[in-house]
Amino acid sequence: MTDALRLMAWLSPTYPVGAFAYSHGLEWAVECGDVRDAATLADWLSDVLERGAGRNDMILCACAHRAVTARDDADLVAINDLALALAPSRELHLETSQQGRSFLDATLQAWPCPALAEVSARLEGRLAYPVAVGAAAGAHGVAREATVAAYGLAFVQNLVSAALRVAPVGQSAGTAVLASLTPRVAALAETLHAADRDALGSATLRLDLGSFRHETQYSRIFRS
Repeated sequence: MTDALRLMAWLSPTYPVGAFAYSHGLEWAVECGDVRDAATLADWLSDVLERGAGRNDMILCACAHRAVTARDDADLVAINDLALALAPSRELHLETSQQGRSFLDATLQAWPCPALAEVSARLEGRLAYPVAVGAAAGAHGVAREATVAAYGLAFVQNLVSAALRVAPVGQSAGTAVLASLTPRVAALAETLHAADRDALGSATLRLDLGSFRHETQYSRIFRS
């Protein structure tokens, strides 16, 4: 019970990581007409979740958790380096690195433990968000599958929240989209919590290119 509550707290909208400032390319997708209603939002989110950063982040989260549990510092550093390198644009690199560092700093202050302090000492500088979450959960002994599932759902929730602010989608429709994707998050977690780096890969080129275009978008409210 305590572990579940801890994950809920860490991945809640009130946690001080600045997730509200990022849309992961969704703002550009709305601008160019790819996302224009609840149906197209659901399609866009499912692609990001199952073929893009959502899936990769869940794998990276699992790998970081495994490295901390095994006390393999070299592997943990290598996973973080890879996670940062996978960001396809400046904005998406900022999205993951700013949230990752903020998450670890906040968690170390509010939920300190010796194992997490060791993680912080090994991961100085830029830190990818899924690596930070996986490492913190591993340090606190939270189950890997539950961590990966919670991270995946929080990833989708943040993008639905962004859609409510930038897309013609209301709260009821956004909630329905989130509900429709929740079983898919659970299914991914069942397989990806045991995956390693060889399983990484994405096929969301339009989103990646859109994140470059968002950098010079005339009117925008998000940082990505």
